[in-house]
Parts: sequence; structure tokens; C-alpha cells
Amino acid sequence: MTQVKTGDIVSIHYTGTLADGATFDSSDGRDPLEFTVGAGQIIPGLDQAIPGMTVGDKKTVEVAADQAYGQPDPNARQAVPRSEIPADIPLEPGTQLQMQTPNGQTVPVMVADVNETEVTLDANHPLAGKDLTLDIELVEIKAA
Repeated sequence: MTQVKTGDIVSIHYTGTLADGATFDSSDGRDPLEFTVGAGQIIPGLDQAIPGMTVGDKKTVEVAADQAYGQPDPNARQAVPRSEIPADIPLEPGTQLQMQTPNGQTVPVMVADVNETEVTLDANHPLAGKDLTLDIELVEIKAA
């Protein structure tokens, strides 16, 4: 049987859960996730778990936050004067918005906190600081 090696293109089905058992993402009902092993296209902790698998193999991978989306960066939180945000933008905590950097890049942010004068926006990945569990099944290997 062919085993996955770095550089191979693979397809996996997966379900990702958090420590409390809540599912944060799944390929259920969708096409499998395809990526090149070792190319940095997925989180490092999952990328490192794939080599050596063969088609049909299933495994559960525990990925620490540092090998997933990292720890939250306090510098990725920014307080913005409420007056600078258009009145038609919803500002409930947890709302996902998009900001544009001065050089035109779009950055997804989440409303973290709102008070009468400021809105705190958080550009950290929503899964930053969280340990993840991924149940995976190797569906296909395309040799490098």
C-alpha cells in the first residue's frame, strides 16, 4: 500500500471539535479537503499527522493551540472610536466584520466588546488559543 509522504497531494474527510465537544468544522456533506502535505496549506499539527497514512486509514489527531492557530495576539485587538463606524454596521459582540488596512488588504475581524465610546475589534483567528481534535479519514493520495 502506498503511504503518504511529504509533497504528495492528499484528500481527507475530517471533523474538527473543541475540548467541549462542539464541532467547529467538518467536510461532512462536502468534497474532501485536498492539500499538498508539508506545503503549509493546513495547520501544522494536522500536516505532521498525515505522512505514513494509507488510503482508508482513519485517525484522531489532537492538535495543541500552538500547532493549530497559535495563541491570541493582544496586538491584534484594537479599540476604534464608535463614531468612526457607520451607523448601519451591527456591533453586537461576536459579529464578524471586515476591515481594510491602509494598503487595501481585507482583514476579517470580530466585534469583541462595545461601549458608548469605543468598539474593540479582534483580528485573531476565532480558533486562536484553542486545542483542537480532528477525526480524519484519508480518501486519496496523488503521488508527488
